[in-house]
Amino acid sequence: MRVRTAVLIVAAVPVTVAAAAAAHKAGHWDLYAARHRIHLTPVARRSCADCRGEGGWWVGGANPEMEVCSCWSGGRELRIRLLPASAWPDEPPF
Repeated sequence: MRVRTAVLIVAAVPVTVAAAAAAHKAGHWDLYAARHRIHLTPVARRSCADCRGEGGWWVGGANPEMEVCSCWSGGRELRIRLLPASAWPDEPPF
């Protein structure tokens, strides 16, 4: 039973990485892949008429702030955990 579980886990990781890479190419996503997780975050679109790929614009006034564009700010982040992060054996967790 343990061998079967290990084989399934080993087979699932490349499939997950391939799916995340396909999502990265299909849309406007920033891909971060590490040993413990895959993280997809939306990025601004260069074809956006409002921000032209900058992600937002500055609103003037006494305290200027950046107004984010809706072409990327409404998007959801996707995190896929692959391997559990192990704690340091010598130190307490906090």
